[in-house]
Amino acid sequence: MAVSKGLRLSERWFQRGLWLIAIIFAGFLIGLGRLVVGDLPKVEKPISAESFMDPVPLHDARLRLGNDEDALKQNDDALNTAELNTQHAAEATQTEQGSFDNWVATRSATEQSSQNPELVRRTKRLDEVKAAERSLQQKQDALESAHLQLQQARDADQAAEQRVEAAGQVGYEREVRRNELHVFLLRLAITLPLLLLAGLLFVKARKSSQWPFVWGFIFFALFTFFVELVPYLPSYGGYVRYIVGIVLTLAVGNYAIRALRRYLEKQKAEELKPEQERRKDLSYDMAQLRLSKRACPGCERPLDLADPTSNVCVHCGLLVFDTCQQCGTRQTVFTHFCRMCGLAKAARPQASQTTL
Repeated sequence: MAVSKGLRLSERWFQRGLWLIAIIFAGFLIGLGRLVVGDLPKVEKPISAESFMDPVPLHDARLRLGNDEDALKQNDDALNTAELNTQHAAEATQTEQGSFDNWVATRSATEQSSQNPELVRRTKRLDEVKAAERSLQQKQDALESAHLQLQQARDADQAAEQRVEAAGQVGYEREVRRNELHVFLLRLAITLPLLLLAGLLFVKARKSSQWPFVWGFIFFALFTFFVELVPYLPSYGGYVRYIVGIVLTLAVGNYAIRALRRYLEKQKAEELKPEQERRKDLSYDMAQLRLSKRACPGCERPLDLADPTSNVCVHCGLLVFDTCQQCGTRQTVFTHFCRMCGLAKAARPQASQTTL
């Protein structure tokens, strides 16, 4: 359908209004179709990767892993405390050692160190401080060793958990692909018949009196198939998308080729008819539309409308121009009234009105 230049002004606006109705109708259908296509995944039950994992080994591994984490946390707390205590002990030893060294340097040079009670006391005190530092350092070393063992145990339990999860992930991914394919086939089962029905309506009913609804449905089917469905195409390295594109291109291309052949055969058959019969078969609106495009109303080849000596199409022999019987004005044979004097032409049988 197209708005012809040969249509009445009101008819043009009615045509535009009908096209608007077709677009609005397609919009509502597209909205409904989008909801249906979007809700189709709800037909499948939600699945999780954990449901495909062996529960007993997974539970044991996670239980051990939780115990490892708790033990590591306790070890970290104890290790932090031990490091702090060791640091304080080292500082105390350093302080005691400095005090001892200063006292030795300033004590009486003549006094025997072996019989000096203060020296004995200070030496004993220094030994006690160093022993306390060594004890704390040993505790810290033991906690660090335990920390390393706990880390190794945790790593082993994490590896066990990952093995169980990896084994279940294979089944989960397989099920996800199956669900995606199932939902895609459901979408295809809905959208493909719509596309086929749209193609049938395009061939059979696009020029019917209900053409706005026919074209609205065609727009809806094309949008649903090529916009709503394409993002859900399973992607196997891009093969599916390209194969679908090739198949659709071949289908549309073959239809266009067959349509062109039918059109050319029809035109050849029409051009074999007598000239007067061909003129009678042409509708008024069709003839006016083709003339507005500077084309022959019969064969649609280019026509020089400005040449006053050319009244017949040189390609198919169709009479295009004649002169008014009353005033002699040159004009097309497809007008109903003379554009100069308004004389009505003799009535000719017209074919059914057809608008491209």
